[in-house]
Formats: sequence, C-alpha cells, structure tokens
Amino acid sequence: MILPRGCRVSVLRNSHASWRRMLARSTVLPTARRYQSTSSDTAGQDRKPYYITTPIYYVNAAPHIGHLYTTVLADVAKRWQELKGNEARLCTGTDEYGLKIQQAATLAGVNPKVFCDSGAETFKKLADTANISYDRFIRTTDPDHQSVVEHVWRVLHESDYITLKKHSGWYSISDEAFYPESAIQKTIHPPTGQEILVSKETGKTVEWMSEENYHFKLSSMGPRLLEFYDRNPKWLLPSQRYDMLKAEVSKGLEDLSISRPRERLEWGIPVPGDSSQTIYVWLDALINYLTFTGYPFTPSSESVWPANLQIIGKDIIRFHCIYWPAFLLAIGAELPKQILSHAHWTMSKKKMSKSDGNVVDPFHAIKRWGVDTMRFYLCLDGGIVNDGDYSNQEIEDKYNKYLGSQIGSLLTRVCSAKYSVSDAVKCEQEGRKVELSEDMAALYNKLRYEVLEGLRSRVDEKMENMDFPSAIREILEVVSETHKYIHATQLWNDDKEGVRSYMLYPAAEALRISGILLQPFMPGKMERLLGLLGVAEGDRGWGKAVLGADFRYGEGASGTKERVFPRFPIKEE
Repeated sequence: MILPRGCRVSVLRNSHASWRRMLARSTVLPTARRYQSTSSDTAGQDRKPYYITTPIYYVNAAPHIGHLYTTVLADVAKRWQELKGNEARLCTGTDEYGLKIQQAATLAGVNPKVFCDSGAETFKKLADTANISYDRFIRTTDPDHQSVVEHVWRVLHESDYITLKKHSGWYSISDEAFYPESAIQKTIHPPTGQEILVSKETGKTVEWMSEENYHFKLSSMGPRLLEFYDRNPKWLLPSQRYDMLKAEVSKGLEDLSISRPRERLEWGIPVPGDSSQTIYVWLDALINYLTFTGYPFTPSSESVWPANLQIIGKDIIRFHCIYWPAFLLAIGAELPKQILSHAHWTMSKKKMSKSDGNVVDPFHAIKRWGVDTMRFYLCLDGGIVNDGDYSNQEIEDKYNKYLGSQIGSLLTRVCSAKYSVSDAVKCEQEGRKVELSEDMAALYNKLRYEVLEGLRSRVDEKMENMDFPSAIREILEVVSETHKYIHATQLWNDDKEGVRSYMLYPAAEALRISGILLQPFMPGKMERLLGLLGVAEGDRGWGKAVLGADFRYGEGASGTKERVFPRFPIKEE
C-alpha cells in the first residue's frame, strides 16, 4: 500500500471501516487486473491497465458539443489501446458541488441533490448515446468520493500544506476561482453596455471578495513543478500550451484558497474538523481521478494510477497542470503520464453562445447524423491546437466524400457479385501464380508493398502523438488509393483465369485492414462492415491489422447490396 508523504497510519485505520461501508453503498469500483501488452507481435512486460480520464462536467447547464468532443476523444483513445491488446480503463462523470451549482438549484427551485441527479443523468445519457465505453460514471456526490476528498484534506493538513488566513481577491463564480490583479481586464458587457471586470483567461465576470478561508501552499510548489516539467517535455500537449504554462509558473505562484465560508457555500463537502468551511470545488473535483482507482486503500501493484492520459479543454489547463500536480506532489502520489489539452468548437468562426443561438445540442446532432458519423467528424475536424469550426454542411460533405463515396463504396466494389472475395483469399493462401502484364504487376506491387505495407505502424505513430485527424487521414489515403487501383486494373473486364482473384486480394486486404483500424472511431459501422466482409469477430484485433494475417474471411461477402453508409437522409442509428 502506498502511504502519501506525511500520512499517519492512524488516519487510514480510523477511516477504513467508514470507507468500506460507503464503498459498499456506492458505484462498484473496477478491480485492476494485470495484463500482458500485445502492442507488438510478441508479448510485452507486465504493466497496469492504461487509464484515461475526461474532465467531470458541471451539471448546472445542459451538455454541449464540446462535452461530446472531449468524451469521444477519450473513448477513441481507450478503444485504440484495447485494439492493441492492452487493458484500458476510462472514467468520466459529473462535477456537482460548488457555488454555481447551488445558485442554479436555487434558481430552479429544487434541492441541490435533486438538481444534480437530473443533470448527471443527462450527461450519462449522452455518454451512452455516443457509445462511450466508460468503466465508471463518477459523481462527486458519491459517498466513496467524499471519503477520498476528506482523506486527501487530512494528508495535506498534517503535512503542513494547509493554513488558515484571510484572503482578498477577484473571484469568478462561473470559474469557481480567484484571479490575481494581473489576470483581470475591463470590458463592455454587450447586453447592458456597462463596463465590467472579467478574467483574461476565460472572459467570465469577476467580483472583489474578502473572507477568511484555508489556503494550500501553492507558492512553495513552483520549483518542484518546473523541475517536473523539464523532466517530462511531452507531458502537456500541444507544446505551445506547455510553453505558456512554464512561463506562467516561472513568474511565481500565489497560495491557493481551497475553502469557502459555509455561510456562503453550503453545497459542498465540509472541511474535516471545521464545519464552518466548505472544501473548494476544484480540490474536490480533481480528486475524482484518484477515487476511481480505489485510493488510498488499493495496493500500488493493483492500482490503475497514475493516469496514462487525461484529456481536457484548453480552458482548464491551470487547474489540471498547476493545481492538480501540486496536490499530487504534496500527498506523495505519482503524477499523470500525459495531459492532452484540446481547443474549442466555434460556429462560423464565432464562439458558441446561447445568446447568439449558435450552440449545438449533441443529442440532436447524433440523432440527425448518426452516432458514428458524429464521432468520425469530431475526430477529423476537431481542433487540438486551433479551434474547430462546427458546420452541418461540413458534416454532410465529409460523410459523402469519405464515408459514402470512399469507405462505403469500397465495400460495394470489393464485394461485387462479379468476383469472389473468398476465392481471392484462397488464391493468396494457396500461393497461386498468374501471368501479369508489366502495367498490372506495377499496380499490384504499388498497392500491396507501398500503400498497404506499414499502414498499421503509420496510424499508430499518429495515435501515439494524439494526432487523431492525421491517423484517420492515413487510413482514408489507403482507401482512396485502393479505389484508384480498382479503377486502373478494371478487374470487372479481365477474363483471364485466376487474374481477377489474384488482383482482387490486395484491394480486399486494404478494406479489411482499414476496417479494423477504424473500429475505435466508428465501432458500430466498422462492426457491420467487417461482418459483411466475412471477418470473424476474433480476427479483428491488432495482430490481424497487417497484410496476409487472415485467410478465413470472405465467405458470403460477394454480392452484398447493403450500404453501410447509405445516402441522405441518414436514418437514426
């Protein structure tokens, strides 16, 4: 068992019984299992499951397209690891404490817990609708989470990282954060024309606030954070934001207010030993990533911590890349292996806003375009460095260009009634020889040995760098080249015995391998495509995503008339 620095055994002993009782009543935590990595053709070393997280989402407002985008990215990353034969875990959920939740519940005229129950169910429904393979949907109102938060607070307090003092500063209710003077600017409030003060980082309104509360000694953590950043040059992606983060920390950090007077904020976890204060929502919320792992009672040999990948929006870098690692360093826990910060979605190059009427309802989008079409579009057009610009016309155009006319059409062409996929596979398996003209041989060799060779490695390299759009485009390029191959060879016109089957084989392989590699992005559609191609369920893994790895497919594939990507309008999936 890992004991955080400064943690006394008595803390664990006293809280152990209550922890177990709470745990028994809450969502069951997954048991971490050890596994063999099969990301290559030979088994790798024993290592823990690959652990991925999304931020937990505030329930004070309905989900938007950004929530869907973040969660889809995390799900694709998890499914990619599983495709490679690695065991993976994904945690997502909802953030349910804090002042803006309390205010939203009051405005709605309901109890905060009832308000949160409704909001959490909506976010959970979105995850299920988007076919997200999460292992736990965590809520910060879960009993086991509260127990972990209280434990972390005690460890921080006993390690002398927490002090009680008066604090004054500019506070944003929307961001649940204090900002220094340097992070504030004046602007004009459009609806009223009045001059207001906002956060430079988020644009949210701030107000001056003075109160006594507990502080985390963040000012002492700067050197340790900078040392960690230097040792881990790819910890935060993309690199542009990492440079900005380092520059900010280098200027020096102020101590962080980590509680609020309970008379002002009642909806939250009380500070252990001081019922007059409520724990700051961001300290509470970030700890959810540990709660999922069974911290602090799960032995390190069985834990999924540290997280391998935490995916966040660019607006919460401060919380995840300064506060979060500082908290972890203070309790003696390992830091996440990597954090991916993505950009936002705009519409017509404008920030999405309810007042402008350009907010995208993710439920409506999935119903209109289909879940796999939306997953494909978000991963292809979503921005990591720069904002993605959401467009219904772009979704339709990319559906027609890539899904209908490329992937779907290739299935129809390969599975034509004019030739047999299964015979093409047998032709390769049996090593049949045919005489080819020089032109035909050149076309065959290009597709087989230049285009298909190394596709899996090329896509994997892009995924390792978290470059989701480029990974998809690598596959789409192969599909495009295969169409050119079929057109150039004109298989439907060649009557020479054995030539059709011989020449069809690399085209069938291109479709099969592409379908396997696209499974994390479009799991439902690729399951159907591989089924129509006759690929057995047990033959759709990493080891089979290379040329010549499967000689069992093709039965019943020829002559199929089903369209995996039908013409518009798309029927609801």
